[in-house]
Amino acid sequence: QVQLVESGGGLVQPGGSLTLSCVVSGSSINIEHMAWYRQAPGTPGDQREFVALVTTAGTTTYRDSVTGRFAASRFNAKNTIYLQMNNLKPEDTAIYYCNKMPSWTFWGQGTQVTVSS
Repeated sequence: QVQLVESGGGLVQPGGSLTLSCVVSGSSINIEHMAWYRQAPGTPGDQREFVALVTTAGTTTYRDSVTGRFAASRFNAKNTIYLQMNNLKPEDTAIYYCNKMPSWTFWGQGTQVTVSS
């Protein structure tokens, strides 16, 4: 059974940085494009928005609002992906999730990121 465990979130002031990690168990990520998603407060249901993609080749793609501030990476040997987030803004406040792309039908618990002064 595949499990996704996100960590590294927290409360940070605007302009601060955080690094998120996602450990995948039960399946090798070597053959998967992996992505980060987020769900902002008050977003109904399971509406998560795409944040960043890191392909099997290590290439990355980002949503426009985080380009230049976020950096996704992967460490296949540890079955782990990362999201380095710099210059955080209040609008980055959300629960952050990882999944493959296209996603599995299940999700982890996510990790809460709160950007506030």
